[in-house]
Amino acid sequence: MVFDVQRQPLYLCSMSETVLVLGASENPLRYSHMATLMLLEYGHKPVLIGKTGDKVQGIRIHRTIPEGFTAVDTITLYINPLHQQAWYNTIVSLNPGRVIFNPGTENPEFAALLTAANIPYLQACTLVMLRAGQF
Repeated sequence: MVFDVQRQPLYLCSMSETVLVLGASENPLRYSHMATLMLLEYGHKPVLIGKTGDKVQGIRIHRTIPEGFTAVDTITLYINPLHQQAWYNTIVSLNPGRVIFNPGTENPEFAALLTAANIPYLQACTLVMLRAGQF
């Protein structure tokens, strides 16, 4: 027996967050792209930063932090530790509510800087956290 199930957006979060996706991509095979779509599905406001690409679901992929951008709840990382170094000061100055090191982005040096700045971080998968209702 086959059931025709339509996928409906899930809104398990009690509030919408502004989430900076660092390493955003318009390539649908990239996890940062999947995370952007899922963040939208769950009612969050993604701000996209990436080296290439134009838009994801109509949201512009910026090359740097947009002018006037100051408030961010979560920064989710999709860039490797070597590329993170250029972002250390910017991320710390934004004073996010937390930073998520997705698989492959773990960085003890950056984690120590975040700890020193009293910025919480975790090593987790944004996609799994959203689906599990733990975002």
